[in-house]
Amino acid sequence: MRRETRWESRTAGPQFGERPVRRSRSAKGQSVKGQSAKRRTAAAAWALGLCLGASVLSGCSYASSAELRSQAESQAAASQAGDGQTAGGAGAGSQGSGNQAIGAANAGTGAQGEGALSIGSAMETPQAQTEAVEVTRTQAAPMPTFEDASDTVYVKTGGGSVRVRSSCDTSSDENILGNVSYGTELSRTGKNSEWTRISYEGGTGYISSEYIAEEKPEALVTSVSLDPSWTYAEFSKINSGAATFRQSTAENRKNITVCVNAGHGTSGGASVKTLCHPDGSPKVTSGTTAAGATTAAAVSGGMTFADGTPESQVTLSMALIFRDKLLAAGYDVLMIRESEDVQLDNVARTVIANNASDCHIALHWDSTANDKGAFYMSVPDVASYRSMEPVKSHWQQHNALGESLVAGLKGAGVKIFSSGAMAMDLTQTSFSTVPSIDIELGDKASDHSQAALERLADGLLAGVNAYFG
Repeated sequence: MRRETRWESRTAGPQFGERPVRRSRSAKGQSVKGQSAKRRTAAAAWALGLCLGASVLSGCSYASSAELRSQAESQAAASQAGDGQTAGGAGAGSQGSGNQAIGAANAGTGAQGEGALSIGSAMETPQAQTEAVEVTRTQAAPMPTFEDASDTVYVKTGGGSVRVRSSCDTSSDENILGNVSYGTELSRTGKNSEWTRISYEGGTGYISSEYIAEEKPEALVTSVSLDPSWTYAEFSKINSGAATFRQSTAENRKNITVCVNAGHGTSGGASVKTLCHPDGSPKVTSGTTAAGATTAAAVSGGMTFADGTPESQVTLSMALIFRDKLLAAGYDVLMIRESEDVQLDNVARTVIANNASDCHIALHWDSTANDKGAFYMSVPDVASYRSMEPVKSHWQQHNALGESLVAGLKGAGVKIFSSGAMAMDLTQTSFSTVPSIDIELGDKASDHSQAALERLADGLLAGVNAYFG
């Protein structure tokens, strides 16, 4: 690290690669006629500026303080010999890569371009002001030797992203080009034990070799528990379980997280009650819980299909198939449950989705037995309900997501019930702050074979694609 003092015009902007750490401002310049002492001082400043101009251009070589002092004193002596004469600037008019122009500034005149720096004499201009700027220069780290490479590698982390830099130096943030996340595919052009050289956004970047894998990593998996500080978390009664976040490793990763909620599947949930609405108001429609009730089962047990299969088992199978299709399509997925039981009630599931996903899709089958087809639970058109937060701010998003899902299912050849929507006051949508919908994929008489579930998952994926555009 070296320190230098540079004289520059007050209009000159900060120069790239320099960090001003101290500024001292001189008084306005005055006439120098007959003032030999002031002339000597100005001449010394001019000489010092010229010397420093040369050092700025070189970028690497700096005069010592003794050399600068000697040059300044010589210039002062020469100025004394020229009685009544002023020191004129006559520097070399060269320009570096940082757009710095260093040259003459006779009588304080001469145009400066944006970002330019002029060093010279301003003795003849009473209004001119100059600043002494002490800067700290950091020499760039030497470029390490790389073994040439031409292959595909992947980012591996324990979560989060890794910085891509323009040089192999971590001492400053000024060389950060961007960030790449877990599983991102990269084109490697060089490697050594510490750094990897990559092609990045049309140029060259460098990333720590510690975060590079030659094999495509498995999807990042992490658990997400209910944070008591999250909005509406205090209304949950069953929350000892955790959801599972899976990051997509697809080449076209979208950085969008879809929460997939396999309905039911919480042992003991039917015997615990939670508020239907965050403001304590009563339900406005009847469903599993009658209209007028203020509390409902924390998680109901679900129905049983005509062949004796529990609904919770089918919703889980559906969720796992849907999860895999979403991941392959580039979506990250938040799975409320991936096993037969998770200790998260409907409020906890919804609040986790609010804070860890971009939309929330709960999978269910209706309790009727006539193979009625698929539909979504729309937000009831009841003024008191639609004016209650968070429903007021999000009900249109909920309905839009439901419409997209039903359209996707219809396009996949799935039977659709009536208009594809049924108004229902649900705990889920009453506490949701992200687009959120309960999708009923049929009823207890519907086909729930592997082939049927695959078709349903294809339709749901099409609906998600349509919703997010």
